[in-house]
Amino acid sequence: MSNIPLVDLAAAHAEVAEEVEAGFKRIIGGTAFIGGAEVASFEEEYAAFTGVPHCVGVANGTDAIELALRAVGAGPGSEVILPANTFIATAEAVARAGARPVLVDCDPDTYLIDVDAALAAVTPATRAIVPVHLYGQLAPVERIRARLGGSDVAIVEDAAQSQGATRFGRGAGADGIAATSFYPGKNLGAYGDAGAVVAADAELAKAVRTIANHGGLAKYTHDVVGVNSRLDALQAVVLRAKLTRLASWNEARRAAAARYHALLEGLDVVRPTTLEGNEHVWHIYCVRVPRREEVLAKLHAAGVGAAIHYPVPVHRTGAFAGLGLGKGSFPHAERIAPELLSLPIYPQITPAQQERVVRELAAALG
Repeated sequence: MSNIPLVDLAAAHAEVAEEVEAGFKRIIGGTAFIGGAEVASFEEEYAAFTGVPHCVGVANGTDAIELALRAVGAGPGSEVILPANTFIATAEAVARAGARPVLVDCDPDTYLIDVDAALAAVTPATRAIVPVHLYGQLAPVERIRARLGGSDVAIVEDAAQSQGATRFGRGAGADGIAATSFYPGKNLGAYGDAGAVVAADAELAKAVRTIANHGGLAKYTHDVVGVNSRLDALQAVVLRAKLTRLASWNEARRAAAARYHALLEGLDVVRPTTLEGNEHVWHIYCVRVPRREEVLAKLHAAGVGAAIHYPVPVHRTGAFAGLGLGKGSFPHAERIAPELLSLPIYPQITPAQQERVVRELAAALG
């Protein structure tokens, strides 16, 4: 039997290959590799897709978070609150902006940021809260915003895993600013690193674009100390081709998730929970299992490309040991980390493949 990958990038490429090839020829022929009409068109199209007025393409998702944080004023002397159970890029972006990461625990059922813990962590130094839209569903940002009231604490949404997801009909960044990643394995993936920031406010978007373009919008004009973080035209070609298919691909992911949910009933696993009001896009289908390492090894031996998202909470990594947060600091994040197991999911996965994944998982569980 052939292996079942965690994500089938080849199947996705097959659907857009001709369009991408034609676009690459167009870009190479015109030699407009950085910015230009292709990038501008993608920014307009992605903004329209998300329902957020402004989009700025950048080099990758980590840059996107950092640039959004800098745009809202997070920097040296300030604090930024984020969940402990996230990919390390979220915390890296905070540190790169010069702010101090303040970690909080997650909800024990959805694994999204614990809203009460986040709000309790706010101090006079807090400049932003970063809710992470984990696995493909949105965190309850509206609850955070409502309880912040007239505070000047910004909400910077990490939407790297949630392209197309909505909460009560609204997407990430609809009422503020959100950063996303187009890493190849994302629901909307480039053929290399790429990212974007979407913003409801034109001035915020302008600030992001300014910082990302060496601190200025005109050549040799540098109003602030910026960075070089721009979306290139070749990646924009890929993203435009895939964007026209993203809604249907997300619908296929929802169907696959529903199938898993039914197939897994009765097994010794904790199935994922969708928060009421959310339209999930299932970037990751993550279950919790006992004896995770043993189960994972057996799945790999059987040709099933399962994975772990994420094995170590941020505060337990060497990179952030300096925060001084020892074992037991965030009980929910620490409890789920050794149990998390991501099953293969992508728009082109077949029912037969999913049935085989579940059979092999059942065998691995014994």
